[in-house]
Amino acid sequence: MNDTVLEQHSFGAEVGRLLDLVVHSLYSEREIFLRELVANAADAMDRRRFEALTDPALAPPADAKIRIVPDKDASTLLIADDGIGMTRQEMIDNLGTIARSGTRAFAQTLADAKAEDRPSLIGQFGVGFYSAFMVADRVEVTSRKAGSEEAWTWASEGSGQFTLASATREHPGTDILLHIKSDAGEYLEPMRLETVIRKWADHITVPITVQQDGKDQPANEGTALWRKSKSEVSEDSYKEFYRHLGHFFDEPWATLHWKAEGTLEYFCLLFIPGMRPFDLLDRDQGSDVRLHVRRMFITDKADLLPRWLRFVSGVVDTEDLPLNVSREMLQTTPVLARIRKALIGRVLSELKSRAKDAADYDKFWENFGGIVKEGIWDDAEHRQEIAPLLRFKSTKADGWVSLADYIGRMKEGQDTIYYLTGDDGLALKNSPQLEGFNARGYEVLLMSDPIDSFWPDRLDSYEGKTIRSVTKSSDDLGKDEEQPDISLLTAAMKAALGEQVADVRPTGRLSDSAVVLAPNAGQDLQMQRIMRRTGRAAMPIKPVLEVNPRHKLIAALSGKLDDAALVADAAQTLLDLAQVQEGDVPGDAAGFARRVTAMLARSLG
Repeated sequence: MNDTVLEQHSFGAEVGRLLDLVVHSLYSEREIFLRELVANAADAMDRRRFEALTDPALAPPADAKIRIVPDKDASTLLIADDGIGMTRQEMIDNLGTIARSGTRAFAQTLADAKAEDRPSLIGQFGVGFYSAFMVADRVEVTSRKAGSEEAWTWASEGSGQFTLASATREHPGTDILLHIKSDAGEYLEPMRLETVIRKWADHITVPITVQQDGKDQPANEGTALWRKSKSEVSEDSYKEFYRHLGHFFDEPWATLHWKAEGTLEYFCLLFIPGMRPFDLLDRDQGSDVRLHVRRMFITDKADLLPRWLRFVSGVVDTEDLPLNVSREMLQTTPVLARIRKALIGRVLSELKSRAKDAADYDKFWENFGGIVKEGIWDDAEHRQEIAPLLRFKSTKADGWVSLADYIGRMKEGQDTIYYLTGDDGLALKNSPQLEGFNARGYEVLLMSDPIDSFWPDRLDSYEGKTIRSVTKSSDDLGKDEEQPDISLLTAAMKAALGEQVADVRPTGRLSDSAVVLAPNAGQDLQMQRIMRRTGRAAMPIKPVLEVNPRHKLIAALSGKLDDAALVADAAQTLLDLAQVQEGDVPGDAAGFARRVTAMLARSLG
């Protein structure tokens, strides 16, 4: 570093806490720092090669590689690459990823996670660079962007602050210099470094060397694993590549490896994780499948799989695109469209096959079911193929239930698949919305993922059976059962409640509860609730208050119609109770509390 003035930068208060977690939570997995830094270097090399396709002046040297140089005397470890390099601003942005939005939530997730899950979380959140501080008490990064003469050095001791200063570097690329802690001396031993490289990075196609006795010795095989035949690849090799590719520490739930020949020729290696990634619910996250052309990395933004399969990672390597393929061409070429269709079909086929083993498939569904259901909403082309893969909790089963399971248990003459959506599975099981269906022996599917309020409208039916929310199915129950006439009471309650409700009407779908809410039209109750919470409800939709004519409270209230004040007070309290039953807060919570308190006082007096 030269003698120019240092720029002082701060990560902010909460990042110090996150750095502390990264450094101390993974003590038993310290070697992953090398995997993370080497993976970053390999990505930088791939990106420089790609940029050089359209700007040959950026081409890396013929002998481009990743060099690892331990220095026992200085207690330093150097990881140097001939990659794309970084500008001053890119160093602030890229090495400051840890300070992006979501840091607080991630820090809490990491703190709460089991010890064995923390390494996977580290890699998934993109803070793997900071794992360097597990073995180093100071990190210096000197980088020169390809195409630029300017270089900068970033330095930090992992305490929440970093410095920047202008520097020199003979060629484009990046040097990461780790000042190794006294208790991490093993990472200054060439043999130890080679062992870690072969374990975590053997399949990186960029040459990696470790310096020993002044000579750079090859440390990785550097073959494209996906281009080998399945018989040549061991399970351990698949696992190691999966972990390298996605920064995972678990084992893949499924591995799909094939070569396509014919009108299209490509190699494909896909993985379905065995563990749910940290940022899975981010719908802006696209496919995590990398596109290569003749072994060369092109992009990880080709959207080779739809968003409802965004948990799948892997590599597609094709012979049918030019190496200098442009981003515009990627969006329009029919080659990628055909590959994408084939990949979706292959994943769906794998899921269909694995679904035959219920216990095994349940593990997948608990991790990724909520994402797969997005395909019913988003993907009209594959909607009917996705439907048999869906699984649900149910009022008549302890485990997961398919739509086919439900249909196999339907009552004679039943032509509707009933479901109920909500925020919590346990609350759903106890919902008054189920009383009439339980009493008459109808099974109801219980759905608690946010997407469950939306996708049934797109599927509509399955094997000729209509799919309908129980909140919209009042007319299906009690049609032929004689009910006490409470028309005068419902009219009085509607008059008392005014514009708070669309209607007050009797219902035959209750057995124990006095009242229940029903949607007036269109969206069911849970969807309305979600729209309100997200601020997307255009205007309030008034509910219908349904009243149980057989309930003793309703019968008693029917005999008090001459006391208008009592009826009005009871109507408001019953509406508030119906809202509480649905997990909502009454419009006037304080008024509700006062009325309930007064009623308790009268009953005890």
